Amino acid sequence: MDNNIDFKDLWKQQVVSPPNIEDLFSKLKHFKRISMRKLIFTNLVLIATCVLYLFLWYRYQPEFISTKIGIILIILAMVIYLFVYNRLATFFKTGDGTQSNSEYLQNLISIKTKQKFLKSTIMNLYFVILVLGLCLYMYEYTSRVTIFRAIFSYVLMLGCMGFAWFYLEPKIVKKEQDRINNLITKFEAVNKQLEENL
Repeated sequence: MDNNIDFKDLWKQQVVSPPNIEDLFSKLKHFKRISMRKLIFTNLVLIATCVLYLFLWYRYQPEFISTKIGIILIILAMVIYLFVYNRLATFFKTGDGTQSNSEYLQNLISIKTKQKFLKSTIMNLYFVILVLGLCLYMYEYTSRVTIFRAIFSYVLMLGCMGFAWFYLEPKIVKKEQDRINNLITKFEAVNKQLEENL
């Protein structure tokens, strides 16, 4: 019996079934539906937060200018993030079933590029402005308590923001990138098979 098995030849001889195109479009629809839900949820939460800060400003009439600047910065961070994030909505809505596979692929690559910009540049800008705004906002209220409570409040707030910025956000970004990369890979495989068959 021959023990010298050529794995490369065996690998080349295996039959690879083409990806099911209906399954692929189903996954694409699912991806877009989930992305639109996230976009709507993010809009609702950030708009509600902006309204809450405006209500706090109106209701409690802060005395320090730092508190007012802090509220403005917090709202500005959310508005900038929403402005860029909402531009993705057009990409999630496209795809009426008349597009070719290569057009779907280009659409996915555009979404990936926009998401990368959003999740790196805009998200970092968002967190920097938000943390600065929160620090300024908290100053008026922490100046009225003991130094220990003020330091504890800032450490707690900065710890929560750091946890969200450096731990949670990278995990979310990686998960989203993996999902879109998987779709792109499958569409590239379908396009390659279609080109080979022509």
